[in-house]
Amino acid sequence: MFDKVLVANRGEIAVRVMRACRELGIDTVAVYSEADRNAGHVRYADEAYNVGPARAADSYLDHEAVIDAAKKADADAIHPGYGFLAENAEFAGKVEETEGVQWIGPSADSMEQLGEKTHARKTMQEADVPIVPGTTDPVEDPEEVTEFGDEHGYPIAIKAEGGGGGRGMKVVRGPEEADDQLESAKREGEAYFDNDNVYLERYLENPRHIEVQIIADHHGNVRHLGERDCSLQRRHQKVVEEGPSPALSDELRERIAEAARRGADAAGYRNAGTFEFLVEEEDREDGELLGPDANFYFLEVNTRIQVEHTVTEELTDIDIVKWQIRVAAGEAFDFDQDDVDLEGHAIEFRINAENAADDFSPATGGELTTYDPPGGIGVRVDDALRQGDDLVTDYDSMVAKLIVHASDREECIARSRRALAEYDIEGIPTIIPFHRLMLDDERFVAGKHTTKYLDHHLDNQRLVDAQEKWGTETESTGDDEEVVEQEFTVEVNGKRFEVNLEQRGAAAIPAGGSGSGSGGGQKPQPAGGSDDGGESVVEGEGEQITAEMQGTILDVKVEEGDEISSGDVVCVLEAMKMENDVVASRGGTVTQVAIGEGDSVDMGDTLVLVD
Repeated sequence: MFDKVLVANRGEIAVRVMRACRELGIDTVAVYSEADRNAGHVRYADEAYNVGPARAADSYLDHEAVIDAAKKADADAIHPGYGFLAENAEFAGKVEETEGVQWIGPSADSMEQLGEKTHARKTMQEADVPIVPGTTDPVEDPEEVTEFGDEHGYPIAIKAEGGGGGRGMKVVRGPEEADDQLESAKREGEAYFDNDNVYLERYLENPRHIEVQIIADHHGNVRHLGERDCSLQRRHQKVVEEGPSPALSDELRERIAEAARRGADAAGYRNAGTFEFLVEEEDREDGELLGPDANFYFLEVNTRIQVEHTVTEELTDIDIVKWQIRVAAGEAFDFDQDDVDLEGHAIEFRINAENAADDFSPATGGELTTYDPPGGIGVRVDDALRQGDDLVTDYDSMVAKLIVHASDREECIARSRRALAEYDIEGIPTIIPFHRLMLDDERFVAGKHTTKYLDHHLDNQRLVDAQEKWGTETESTGDDEEVVEQEFTVEVNGKRFEVNLEQRGAAAIPAGGSGSGSGGGQKPQPAGGSDDGGESVVEGEGEQITAEMQGTILDVKVEEGDEISSGDVVCVLEAMKMENDVVASRGGTVTQVAIGEGDSVDMGDTLVLVD
């Protein structure tokens, strides 16, 4: 067994992995960006190393920085969690080549074969697993998109090979959208997964999202741990997951599980992974299930642990993360497939820092002035933040996960109502009101919701009413005395120590150097920074188009002197791993562009001036 594991991630999943390590008697190492210097996963770890600035590409996605941290800490294994580098075959290969460091996950070759979607589709075709009509080679030209649309019809999904969870996926509803959506999908794929290859699929209009948890050791043993239903999504992002699926008959359930097993066998898969499928929903009476003849299609393989692995753990009483570590250490399973029993029903609720009533817009900052999670029988909370912590908005919006387990779905829903009512968070908005609404939603309770339900069928006024009824305070009520804090971080023999100097009612302490963090009030920097290290200065008069949230500029659509109209897109801002178009509220002439591609901006920063 390993002595020390570096967790190449942040937030609740980093703490989740560290807890498994601690129970196995393994020391843990955290990595953190400047934005996460006070994060919960840093506090929990035995050691912690700074791997760069807030921008993920310069820290959590920096291959060499993460591997160097493992070497400095003398870690003998790296666990990637999910997201960031978890499905990056190049990074996995580098870890495999690093002497004395073991990769906790499937091999780089398996990740190459299954993690990149075009390779996975080819493998599934050979294993006689049904796939959605689409391409098996990367698409480069918009004409390929329109030709596919002419043959298979619209809409079309353009998907990044390394993507998942809706990131790197764009929907083309007509030939006129092919150029822009192809460019956007490739850009997201490059930004988040270091891979701008994309492929095409027929876009199913009314599917359920079903996935099968697989785990395999290096001794020829493959186990499936049942399925999860992840159909409640907004903008292709899962918000509620449950198991078993409330829509599948036992016969259909077995067909899908068998397809997953065939796929895993064909790929020679090892460690934990998830085979995802789309199941076409049908008109059903109340209580009627989808029969064995229902259409289902392979979607993708997630070559990693997933956010919703907790649902399966509650149903099977199998610690998947521990088995990831044990498999990587060479251990064989001590249970057979017949030993895997799914007991009762489990639901996971993602507690995101978002306002569901405002199109699930992410919080732009705040402090957890109150944080009191629920407890009691059948209630589990996976988190990393604690009361008094500031919300870090540079990455995803998830604060925690609430997992509820009970003897059946009816009791699980009742227990979930109780647990969500107990969950007390103030200082930031969360989607707890949305979750409470869903537990009284007729379609969700009946198990008839699909992946399109939230985006196309749910009345937004119900979300507004839920937010008013169950929403919490989002502003701190502390005193107004200015507190200036200067933090120093030092490492001695691999151990992280922090020294804080705090002054109240005093002028700000000057901070030297350009790497002192992401202080508020700074103007956006030119792409790559200015030659003299100075700030970009906004000059002139006119309408200021400002950033509504903290993020990174992915694309600038205008130049000085351009004539624009109300509603025109001036730039694309990435925040919370989603692309957001920034539009002009009125027409005019662009007199200054204060940002460039790759710049990090804070909420309120001026992006463009229009006269």
